[in-house]
Amino acid sequence: MSGGRRDEARAGARTQAVRVKTAKGRKISSTLWLRRQLNDPYVIEAQRQGYRSRAAFKLIQLDDKLRFLKPGMKVADLGAAPGGWTQVAVKRVHAETPGRGRVVGIDLIPWEPVPGAVCLERDFMDPLAPGLLKDALDGTADAVLSDMAANTTGHAGADHLRIMALVEAAYQFAQEVLTPGGVFVAKVFQGGAEHGLLAAMKLRFQSVRHIKPAASRKESSELYLVATGFR
Repeated sequence: MSGGRRDEARAGARTQAVRVKTAKGRKISSTLWLRRQLNDPYVIEAQRQGYRSRAAFKLIQLDDKLRFLKPGMKVADLGAAPGGWTQVAVKRVHAETPGRGRVVGIDLIPWEPVPGAVCLERDFMDPLAPGLLKDALDGTADAVLSDMAANTTGHAGADHLRIMALVEAAYQFAQEVLTPGGVFVAKVFQGGAEHGLLAAMKLRFQSVRHIKPAASRKESSELYLVATGFR
C-alpha cells in the first residue's frame, strides 16, 4: 500500500473524548448520537482530509483490499449523497490519468457537486434514472457502486425486503452497463444478499464475496457485497 493510501485508510490519531451535555429540549438519543459523532475517529479523519462523510473510508478500505478502482475507469455511484464515495472514486479514477475516466453520482436528495464528477439529483428508482445515468456515462461503466439504503421501519422483515429491492435494482442496472471484467459493489444488511441473488451473480462474476470494512460500525449489521470480473 502506498503512503497516500495508508494515510487515507488510517482513521486518525487517538484524541481526547469529547463530552456532550444534554441540552434543554434535546432528546437523550440525539445527545448520544452527537457524542458518538464527535468522538468517531473516522468522522474526525474525514473532516481532516476533506471527505464529506465517514463512509468514504468504507470504500477506501474495500478498494485497498481488492484494488478494483483503477485509473481511467468509468464509475457509477448510486445513492451518492453527500458525496464521500464520489470523492474517493474521482481521486482514484483520475489518478495518473487526469482527464481520463468518468464518475457519475446520483441521489434523490440535494447534494453539492463534486469536482471532477457528474452529479445527478434523481431517485434511482425513478424509471427515467437509469437512462440519465447511461447518457452521463456514455453508455457503459467499469464499476457500479451502490451505498443505497432504504429508510427503516423498525420491522426487520419489511426492512430487509426494502433493502434487497434496492440491491436488486442496482444489480439489474449493473448488468446493463458493465463492461467485461467490471465490478459491482452494494451495501446489504443482516444476512447479506439472498441466496437466489448470490447464485445469479456467481454466474455473471468471477468472484462474489461479503466484506465488512473496519469503518463500518461494530454494532451495524451492514456488509458490502463485492463482485468482480463481470462476464
